[in-house]
Amino acid sequence: MLIIHVHAHVNPEDIDAFSRAAVENARDGIGEPGVVRFDVLQQMDDPTRFLLVQAYRDEDVAVRHQETDRYARWQDMVAGMMAEPRTSVRFSSVFPADEGR
Repeated sequence: MLIIHVHAHVNPEDIDAFSRAAVENARDGIGEPGVVRFDVLQQMDDPTRFLLVQAYRDEDVAVRHQETDRYARWQDMVAGMMAEPRTSVRFSSVFPADEGR
């Protein structure tokens, strides 16, 4: 399993718009085959900071996700909302939380 944490720092005036766009992207993304999880988290002590947690069955699923038209539209939509460039960190699963379910 591949888990990606995307860190986004948005402009204060774009918090609501970014949140709506991120939730829409997550709702659409979770329906893609092989997408296990897609969370949108907002930092409590700094609402301009978001964490998108994405879990994919494997690397190929993540690549297919980033090749969708929907993903390209989302990137274009939020590009101007960023206070700084998004960053991401990739993880491999040591113990999958869904194991045995």
